[in-house]
Amino acid sequence: MEQWIWADEKASGMEVNENNGVVYLSWPALEKTGFIRHGFSTRIGGASQGIYRSMNLSYSRGDDPLAVTENFRRIAQAIGVPMESIVASDQTHTTNVRLVTAADKGSGVLRPKAYQDVDGMITNEPGVTLATFYADCVPLFFLDPVHKAIGLSHSGWRGTVGKIGKATIEAMTWHFGTKPADVLGAIGPSICQKCYEVSEDVIEQVKAAFAPKDWPSLFYQKENGKYQLDLWRANELVFLEAQILPAHIFLPNVCTCCNPTLLFSHRASKGRRGNLGAFLMIKE
Repeated sequence: MEQWIWADEKASGMEVNENNGVVYLSWPALEKTGFIRHGFSTRIGGASQGIYRSMNLSYSRGDDPLAVTENFRRIAQAIGVPMESIVASDQTHTTNVRLVTAADKGSGVLRPKAYQDVDGMITNEPGVTLATFYADCVPLFFLDPVHKAIGLSHSGWRGTVGKIGKATIEAMTWHFGTKPADVLGAIGPSICQKCYEVSEDVIEQVKAAFAPKDWPSLFYQKENGKYQLDLWRANELVFLEAQILPAHIFLPNVCTCCNPTLLFSHRASKGRRGNLGAFLMIKE
């Protein structure tokens, strides 16, 4: 397997795992809580071919559906979650957060989803696996070890300026009594600042969402008039605004776009790609 390119300045303690040929990423610090299973897929160990090679977790990008289902089976087995327990998001770059229960199991994988426009999910039910999908956008993991509750959210630039991370914490507080100071928050593999060029209209929305004192750490302008945006820092600021403690925040140290043969990247592939998956379950 090719060597990973790590973003050394953003050390996070993530590790690479291999199980029956399936390679995935995880945080030992999250596993040490003892009540969850989790993982973030790579391109390695699946059944898909061509531009989807090999662990593609999207039914909507033109891949063979039988291969995608086999990929879900393999990644679920590797991480240690039942395939039939998976509940898939319906990502449309909203800040909508759905309370998920056992009644939702299998949605988006083994049966159609009965919901739409869901970029974040929360649950406190053991044996329900939350699943969200990526190819440069930012995965957000939330663990409440006190109330034994979890959240998983998809945050592209729209979700970031809309602060879906904060919305997820607020939903956990409302439904489970979660206290932000107890929460562990992890920002998953996604596109790094040096790879993420955006236009001024995006930056105007970033400026509207974040305080001027934070702008220098979020973006800089280049000679071509475009900007380089740091979604990792932006979501860290969202976590802090949601009152997650700095010591409880885990940053990514791997960029999807810097590792296009190991991770799917929309930017690197110019849209010719599959999807990665983030998975999070409370142990039964």
